[in-house]
Amino acid sequence: MDVTASALPQKLDWRALLPVGLAALLFAVLFAQPFTSLAHDWWSDPDAGHGLLLFPLALWLGWRSGRIETPRPQAVLGLTVIIGAVALRYLGGLAAELFTQRVAMLGAFCGVIVYFVGLAQLRKWWLPLGLVALSIPLPAVILGSLALPLQFKASQLGAHMLASRHVPVALSGNVIHLPGRDLFVTEACSGLHSLTALISLGVLAGGLWLATTWGRVILVVAAIPVAMLLNGIRIFLTGFLVFYIDPKLADGFLHLSEGWAIFVVAFAILAALAWLIHFLERRRRTPRAPAGPAGVVSAVGAV
Repeated sequence: MDVTASALPQKLDWRALLPVGLAALLFAVLFAQPFTSLAHDWWSDPDAGHGLLLFPLALWLGWRSGRIETPRPQAVLGLTVIIGAVALRYLGGLAAELFTQRVAMLGAFCGVIVYFVGLAQLRKWWLPLGLVALSIPLPAVILGSLALPLQFKASQLGAHMLASRHVPVALSGNVIHLPGRDLFVTEACSGLHSLTALISLGVLAGGLWLATTWGRVILVVAAIPVAMLLNGIRIFLTGFLVFYIDPKLADGFLHLSEGWAIFVVAFAILAALAWLIHFLERRRRTPRAPAGPAGVVSAVGAV
């Protein structure tokens, strides 16, 4: 049987793959230490544990989205981003600042994509790249500056709810004074970690279920008041149980289970809001039947 040359498998163009392989090798050498330290934090730090879920999910979403049909490499822009990221990686290494090095790693990856494929690929992969960015833990300095105001706000909400239920309460900063017991709203009880998780869930749900930018922004922004309100409710429930039932209920398994239950409620609220926004999006996209005689004729024809 005669086999034409077009039917034969074409050989791989190693010269075309060489720049990609070289870029991957250099990337691995430059950012091996930031990535391994990040993976260690995901595994060992409970506050960064959401990265164990977000990073594999981001990889799967990127693989499912695939590449754009018509790549348009932008070498100058991509090389500029890569050089800036490498410089940031070097400065972060000198200062022993992990967050800067990890951000530089993500920036260098984006630069490589722009160099070989183009900006359109970044737009196509906005959701997985956003999830990877959210999986990078914030520096302790930023966490501390954010946690303290959240501690005060959660303490105020909890104390106000307790007072509304006729519980004698006095508030001093982030300490709620009850008869026979003081509740200290620590950094872990500030709601910052649940807020980070809810924002990540909002980004994920918005990217998967919603089609408009305004809907996604509303969903992510709504995670902030939802987390703050439900954290205040958690503090209220703790104080209520301590005052009316047993002071020991402020510690132990019940206290931890309250946090999980409140987070489930927060996720349900975000899911309901995502469903509502999706419903509104569908209604806006659905064309209305034309009014007047043309509409009557079309309706009669349909019957």
